[in-house]
Amino acid sequence: MKRLFGWGLMALLLPVGACMAQSRGSESETKPKSGLLTPWDGRAFTRQDSLRGSITPERAWWDLTYYDLSLSVDPGQKAISGSNTIGYTVLEPANRMQLDLQPPLEITGVRQDGKPLAFTREGNVYFITLESAQQPGTYREVEVAYGGHPREAVRAPWDGGFSWKQDSAGLPFVATSCQGLGASAWWPNKDHMYDEVDSMSMRITVPKPLVDVSNGRLKAVSETDSTSTYHWVVANPINNYGVNVNIGDYVHFGETYAGEKGPLDVDYYVLRENLDKAKAQFRQVPLMLEAFEHWFGPYPFYEDSFKLVEAPYLGMEHQSSVTYGNGYANGYRGTDLSGSGWGMKFDYIIIHEAGHEWFANNITYRDIADMWIHESFTTYSESLYLDYHFGTEAANAYVIGLRRNIRNDSPIIGPYNVNQEGSRDMYFKGANILHTLRQLVEDDALWRSMLRGLNQEFYHQTVTTRQIEDFLSARSGKDLSAFFDQYLRTAKIPRLEYRRANGQLEYRYTQVVPGFDMPVRVFLDGEAHWLFPSAQWKQEALPENTALMWDPNFYIQTQALPPGQP
Repeated sequence: MKRLFGWGLMALLLPVGACMAQSRGSESETKPKSGLLTPWDGRAFTRQDSLRGSITPERAWWDLTYYDLSLSVDPGQKAISGSNTIGYTVLEPANRMQLDLQPPLEITGVRQDGKPLAFTREGNVYFITLESAQQPGTYREVEVAYGGHPREAVRAPWDGGFSWKQDSAGLPFVATSCQGLGASAWWPNKDHMYDEVDSMSMRITVPKPLVDVSNGRLKAVSETDSTSTYHWVVANPINNYGVNVNIGDYVHFGETYAGEKGPLDVDYYVLRENLDKAKAQFRQVPLMLEAFEHWFGPYPFYEDSFKLVEAPYLGMEHQSSVTYGNGYANGYRGTDLSGSGWGMKFDYIIIHEAGHEWFANNITYRDIADMWIHESFTTYSESLYLDYHFGTEAANAYVIGLRRNIRNDSPIIGPYNVNQEGSRDMYFKGANILHTLRQLVEDDALWRSMLRGLNQEFYHQTVTTRQIEDFLSARSGKDLSAFFDQYLRTAKIPRLEYRRANGQLEYRYTQVVPGFDMPVRVFLDGEAHWLFPSAQWKQEALPENTALMWDPNFYIQTQALPPGQP
């Protein structure tokens, strides 16, 4: 590219250090709100939405540090009971704490220092009254007992909760999923993404002969005549929806992957009946790790290992315990989402859900309105997997093919502070936004360093969209503000209108935000050439017999106008 498109020397103006993620417990991009909020996309939000989605005063004063979750699961009764000890550091004096637990589950008691505490309930929220205002800088714990019949997933993982299924032998096959819905659907916690716990312990008790598989590493198994308790420990920060329980007649096999940071333990837990299928299909896991460590940097959770666990639903990105239910076949349930043929070269769930270990679990959105950070980068990672193993042409064909699934119904970014995500276009459109940005960077070594840099700069942190935008602008040396405003904050696709007459090519953008002047690459008689459109008509010489082809790797619409049409 011959020049930057209105993007200046942003690398000089905006130091990368300005992009540092906010520490857990700090304020969000927008201030918390309560009560009835401004409608968004035809929807009005309630106080419950605000309590769930904002950093309320009852959340802001304490910094989450540790969870110790103990849970007994009764598949026969579809019931659970247990407790969660919540460790936290006091940031400022306060004596009223918000915890979250969704009906029909109920908190049955809260204790601190062995003494019972009073609490009240407001919908999905419990307010705990501590004995006195606590001192800043101190570490404290509260123990929360709870139980009941948790919400049953209707269409997991999109409509989450507990999935109570059976295997072919009639044994229970049980799993949790809760992104968007919230982990408070099945255990009490601080259910907002801005504050990740630093580490976690889980003790899950199940009837014999069933096995529980959860996050982190298995430290111990204790048994009674009728039950087994599996003790899992997570050494790294983990977001709430990444925590999971998987219960079944599992068998285990594994391997060691020679990764960038050294040996990585890779473990597989599958139903006994599917062991042979899994041993064949899961050969893709080392291929995934090789490709993603190349593009994104080291796997972010070496201390906790990598696990792929069969589940009774399609799959989910649970941290170090990725769930799998794609039927041991390539594609997405045996189909190619792109229609290009390249989607059948890999198992969609293995590649996509494992890609979330970098974008979702390592780099985590602070507010679900910015869910594109998870889904756009991870959907784009599918094409990067193809790029690494099959070449750039295959990767391009795949991501361009995904455009057939884009609806452009509403903006990719949703409203803040009400637990509301934006358009589902965050998947396929989001991948194409990043693919377009790769063309604009015009340097694959730099592009790779930007992707790896994201995972270094925001390692184990929660982030906002603005931080991601600023980082990419700084590293690319281009002002990307109008680019992201166009693609993330509107549902309009830039339309490039053009006409040819008298040896000239005239062109301009319509349907664009102010300041949008993204260059595009064209091919003139097969030779690459850059155009620099804006909202104003521009022109340059183009002989009448010159063949003109627009580069399809840019996500824009092109419209040919008759000569002389205004």
